[in-house]
Amino acid sequence: MLTLRLPLVVSRPPRQVYRAAVGVLFFLMGLTFATWASRIPTIQQQLGISEARLGLLLLAAPLGSLASLPVAGWLVARLGSRRVVLGGIVGYALGLVALGLAPSVVPLVAGLVLFGFISNLSNIAVNTQAVGVEMLHRKSIMASFHGLWSLAGFAGAALGTFMIGNGVTPLLHFVFVGAVVIVGVALSSTSIRPRDAGTGTSDAPLFVLPDKSLLLLGVLAFCSMICEGAMFDWSGVYFRKVVHAEKAWIGAGYTAFMCTMAGGRFIADWFAHRFGLRRTLEISGLLTAAGLLLAVLLPALPTAILGFLLVGFGVSSVVPLVYGAAGRSTQMPPSLALAAVSTVGFLGFLFGPPLIGIVAGFTSLRVSFSIIAVLGLCITLLARRAKL
Repeated sequence: MLTLRLPLVVSRPPRQVYRAAVGVLFFLMGLTFATWASRIPTIQQQLGISEARLGLLLLAAPLGSLASLPVAGWLVARLGSRRVVLGGIVGYALGLVALGLAPSVVPLVAGLVLFGFISNLSNIAVNTQAVGVEMLHRKSIMASFHGLWSLAGFAGAALGTFMIGNGVTPLLHFVFVGAVVIVGVALSSTSIRPRDAGTGTSDAPLFVLPDKSLLLLGVLAFCSMICEGAMFDWSGVYFRKVVHAEKAWIGAGYTAFMCTMAGGRFIADWFAHRFGLRRTLEISGLLTAAGLLLAVLLPALPTAILGFLLVGFGVSSVVPLVYGAAGRSTQMPPSLALAAVSTVGFLGFLFGPPLIGIVAGFTSLRVSFSIIAVLGLCITLLARRAKL
């Protein structure tokens, strides 16, 4: 009897499926973070935390992120981004639920440190996945992934407003979102890339000093993330003390910035493909500097809002495009390159806002924002020297 043996053919998901799955993971991460942020005032009230103590408490998550920076790239390089991102985002969701369970300040601080640690671990892994998908498409698509993260921020804020309005406790809110995130991870798990270039090596170093090109990319991210941090932490204060906006308009600058930052990320890839990464980053720096200077020199409500709109467009593309360029490094695996660049960049996000406050204490907020505008211009100058 003649037996015909056919070769076993294992089909792989097309690149569009990989892109959709990684996009879902970015969205789920953004939703998790925005869910926590939307309930901070409620938790502050529940635990009776003063504004001063709350400011110190909120440093716990960034410190957790900072603690993960030396090990995140190493872990992804050894285990592969698929394992780390799936486990990490599930852990992120469970960490969110743990924050809702915290009965007092001390457990909440411990939970926030862990929350920040898992957040950055997942961030390095999901960006490593994004770099791999971008290589399959052979064009820049990184900014659109980060745009989904920003879009999730709006969704999380809207859901938080609904939950607060209907008297839903933070714990029930967090359990609901955590369940959605875990289901989303499970549905995406079969459609993300199983392997990364240069991963799975048993001799992956714990920490790698970035070479000159990666260091320059890190400084680019540093300048951009200082500008982002200024908008996140100081936009409302600027509108209240410098613009002298009425109470209903104090948040207008932050809203304007967030809208154009999210929208800009969905057009940044097209712009970079059309005009090149270098030109895109140069224009981004100019927009950032111009927007900040407009708000400083003409601190009226319309001009300040317009300035913050320009800043949002300016910073929207810098970090995604820099991460994409770092992931294409030929000197080390993508995860280690991303970790090295994000370490330098994250320092700007962590220390930038306090620096603004210190400078403002000795001078004024307008002087602080002028210095940030100079850093925006530095993005343009550094982009001309970066290896892109």
